[in-house]
Amino acid sequence: MTELWCLPATELAHLVRTRQVSARQAAEAALQRLDAVNPRINAIVEHQPERVREQADRVDRMVAHGDDPGPLAGVPVTVKINTDQAGFATTNGTRLQKDLMAHANSPAVDNLVRAGAVLLGRSNAPAFALRWFTSNLLYGNTRNPRDASLTPGGSTGGGAAAVAAGIGHLAVGTDIGGSLRYPAYACGVHGLRPTLGRVPAYNASSPEHAIGPQLMSATGPIARTIEDLRVALAALSAPDPRDPWWVPAPLEGPAVPLHAVMCLRPGGLHIAKEVEAAVLDAGRRLADAGWKVEEIEDTPSLQAAAEVQQALWLGDGYAAQADAAARDGDPGALAVIAGVRAKAEAYPADVVAQILVKRATLAREWRLFLTKYPVLLLPVSAELPFPDGLDLQSAESFQRVWQAQLILRALPAIGLPGLTVSTNLIGSVPVGLQIVAGHYREDLCLRAGKAIEARGTPPSPVDPAV
Repeated sequence: MTELWCLPATELAHLVRTRQVSARQAAEAALQRLDAVNPRINAIVEHQPERVREQADRVDRMVAHGDDPGPLAGVPVTVKINTDQAGFATTNGTRLQKDLMAHANSPAVDNLVRAGAVLLGRSNAPAFALRWFTSNLLYGNTRNPRDASLTPGGSTGGGAAAVAAGIGHLAVGTDIGGSLRYPAYACGVHGLRPTLGRVPAYNASSPEHAIGPQLMSATGPIARTIEDLRVALAALSAPDPRDPWWVPAPLEGPAVPLHAVMCLRPGGLHIAKEVEAAVLDAGRRLADAGWKVEEIEDTPSLQAAAEVQQALWLGDGYAAQADAAARDGDPGALAVIAGVRAKAEAYPADVVAQILVKRATLAREWRLFLTKYPVLLLPVSAELPFPDGLDLQSAESFQRVWQAQLILRALPAIGLPGLTVSTNLIGSVPVGLQIVAGHYREDLCLRAGKAIEARGTPPSPVDPAV
């Protein structure tokens, strides 16, 4: 029999609901796997085994009483350290928040519990969730289980590394500039950034975010299969009155033609040949599945969208972020603050008001574009996953990383959903693509992703190669 920790989340939940496996057995298997491999990758930085067992026993009692525990019955899930989970500090990877205890779950975490999930542990992230690499002074460095020389991505790097290594079947994280999509890409799994307002979010432990982050941040899942992402998204999307941005949009939209377009070099961005080949391969896979696929020269301006994202982030709270980074002292966070200082200090006082007008124009252009072309295939990054710590090597290295992540940075500015699908390995280095669709059309991303996935993905979970 396949080890329980290896199974897809949906298969494990079915076994639990039909009493073929107990949630307690699944929890014990997850805890054993965590103990066996986490010391090598440092993906999970805090967990409480007895709490895990108590949650599993609750699911088993529901099953025994004939009650439906939910679509994620007994599925072990990890939660990012910047998301409130009762009984744990919402540290966000910084020593400044090491004692910031959460007394209530965030809406997304509550939704997981209501769906029957078992919260396994807290996944690592860079300090202040600022980087596409995962290290901090509080918990240390997370390693990529496929290749320790590569970044596991960030900022949900611990979550992606855990899923790839079989520590939990799903990971929940956040994305404001690629923080779900890039770690999935780097670790060779799948990650979904939902539309703004799809998944309710709120941290009662912390002050309200500035308006820029509120308009761009999204909570979503990382998984080893597209079907697991679909079920996780449905669970995460349940309503919660604490989030004023939440929208009661249907999970399935109107039928549209199976029509996808590929853009290999949006905005003239230079793309590594291996990355370009991955997008072309995905297009062929979709065509084999019966989709109409064509290549286009460009999309509405990603450069303009990235400028909006940058202004909404840096123009609304940069000084406070810089002060916090200085007080914490994390080298990675300080490198980001230094790398963007000139941009931030050049903004006028009313930059947010100005940029919101530009955002509206861009959102309209993208809505019209995605009405004509329902599904768009793009690179995730301009490069293969970076060597770990590349952004700290020099100012030039930081700018190389910043430029390569243009596509990841741009899309959150207009609230679009994006799905990373891992498709192949080049030696030990994962590669894949990003699928984009219209607002609240995650169903189209997932449908295309499932057709691409069916034609091959890197094997997972894996034993850490460290």
